[in-house]
Amino acid sequence: MVLEEETTQPRVVPAYSSAMNAKTTGSGNETVVLSHGFGGDQSVWDKIVPDLAKHFQVLVFDWPFAGTAVKDDGSTLFDPVKHSSYEGFANDLIGLLEELNLKSVVFVGHSMSAMIGCIASVKRPQLFNSLVLVGASPRYINTDDYEGGFEKSEIEDIISNVESNFYNWATHFSTLVVDTCDPHSVDKFAKCLSRMNPGVALQLAKMVFYSDERDVLERVEIPCTIIQTSSDIVVPDSVGFYMQKKIKGPSTVEIISNAKGHFPQLTTHHEFLDVLRVVLGF
Repeated sequence: MVLEEETTQPRVVPAYSSAMNAKTTGSGNETVVLSHGFGGDQSVWDKIVPDLAKHFQVLVFDWPFAGTAVKDDGSTLFDPVKHSSYEGFANDLIGLLEELNLKSVVFVGHSMSAMIGCIASVKRPQLFNSLVLVGASPRYINTDDYEGGFEKSEIEDIISNVESNFYNWATHFSTLVVDTCDPHSVDKFAKCLSRMNPGVALQLAKMVFYSDERDVLERVEIPCTIIQTSSDIVVPDSVGFYMQKKIKGPSTVEIISNAKGHFPQLTTHHEFLDVLRVVLGF
């Protein structure tokens, strides 16, 4: 991936905080940014925010693809051209942080947001103090020397199902990626996912599942903590250790041993918070 060079030309910046439903709570000298992944919205962090807000300023927001980011008049920040790559989202993140005058934040990125945070940190390292990468993957398709978790044919099946019957797929996919021992969380994510525009979901699924952002890792110099569950159908543990090896800056891998699925912030939030307490020192 080739990142665009920053320019000094003046640019018109939209009101990111309004368009992305940005909300800040808590107090403290340090800001923690919680960034959701594909199919989610800021509500996936509801169990995490109260504890963090006792020690930090906590920023949550909705990516433009989330159903909650669509305004009453139907308008949205989502741009099919801009948001056809991770870099478009990284530019949104940079724009939001700059608009809110935030620097040296702790960025907690779940799933696709993890790579968005990595890319943003390469473009604007001064905005980030550290990255916490939850269920992160730079590539989902296996190669001869890389285990991403899926064969290309499996990804093609996913894309076909998203395209042919999005709402049935959303219900089924939720049972695969959220630990079914927690049916409330399965239902919560299913509802978040189903609020997406099906056409937007299809474009985003293609972007995410066919992506290969491995070359970004060697340019990430911000300290990183990679958090994974013990069993995640989307991201095998080997991906976390691959990222640790490739990331240029200091990085560690934390496995939540009693957690299953792709959403530890929903299904094992106490254990997830325990990891964050060690990482963030609170």
